[in-house]
Amino acid sequence: MDLFRVAVVQAGSVPFDRERSTMKALDLTGQAIRSGSRLIVFPEAFISGYPKGIDFGARVGMRSPEGRKWFRTYFESAITVPGPEVDELASATREGGVYLVIGVIERDGGTLYCTALFFGPGGLLGKHRKLMPTAVERIIWGSGDGSTLPVFDTPGGKVGAVICWENYMPLLRAAMYAKGIQLYCAPTVDERETWTPTMRHIALEGRCFVLSACQYIRRGDYPTNYPAIQGDDPQTVLIRGGSVIVNPLGRVLAGPDYSDEKILTADLDPGEIAEGKFDLDVVGHYARPDVFRLEVNEKAGF
Repeated sequence: MDLFRVAVVQAGSVPFDRERSTMKALDLTGQAIRSGSRLIVFPEAFISGYPKGIDFGARVGMRSPEGRKWFRTYFESAITVPGPEVDELASATREGGVYLVIGVIERDGGTLYCTALFFGPGGLLGKHRKLMPTAVERIIWGSGDGSTLPVFDTPGGKVGAVICWENYMPLLRAAMYAKGIQLYCAPTVDERETWTPTMRHIALEGRCFVLSACQYIRRGDYPTNYPAIQGDDPQTVLIRGGSVIVNPLGRVLAGPDYSDEKILTADLDPGEIAEGKFDLDVVGHYARPDVFRLEVNEKAGF
């Protein structure tokens, strides 16, 4: 089988600025296309940012006026799907003939969602909304539902996305394996040393390629009045990267890198998936449906 080049983009957004974040995404997408990449993966919340280190003035039983204003700023910088930013990204993938997975903050009515958008040569393919925001994220983001758990065909295999700590949800991973995911995208902002072992475990468990893109961003990339707990030194690194690409036997093909913004690439051999399934297919010959059963509610809404 032909090799399939992929890219994970390790870069920071332009927080609270959807226009400039989109422009940066388009520029980086163009760079990845010129490298020969056919699937490009961006980090979680790339448009229009991950508000690391602030609490939006939320306490048990109270919210501050200042926190409400920061949420308003965040809300106003989110994108709609469909919307003009989506159209620009779709145009780039159509022109480049590539596939793209990118983390965005999506505004729908009065609620924000942490969302991964999927694009292909035909434009927007679909989206996945993060099912369970982590900890304080639940204050600013709503929870997705089972209606946005897609897997799409590409020339390199079936692509889907699981966002950040969703990767610690065993039943969600099982659902994606059952859908036949082969290019398992993990947009994240988790830059801890424990993240790479998690990605290697998932690749080995699912016998799939794992592509994890994490932001790299400094305090100086945020507004000067941004009330981050990390302080005001513009050189302070708030999210340090650690993007990685792993093959179906858990071997690291690129990364992890903690040094700066960059694009990591790897040439994938789709045949390695079959080599991995030889002795472990967790939804096939290594499953025990007579003992265990997985039910997935893919209906929308609450």
